[in-house]
Amino acid sequence: MAAAEVGDQDLHRRAQIGVATVAGDAGQVTDVLDACERLLAERPEVTLLSAHRQLVSDTD
Repeated sequence: MAAAEVGDQDLHRRAQIGVATVAGDAGQVTDVLDACERLLAERPEVTLLSAHRQLVSDTD
């Protein structure tokens, strides 16, 4: 898994975070991304405004 700030660097108190993960099946990817969202949602100092997911497979 990898995470990085990918946008809104110039805005005060706002960050856009990108997370990427690779797995053998979509269910495992979903589990990892769910855990990332829960981690952020549980932090009182963080307000999660939105989440967007895009799954890409080797057949795309």
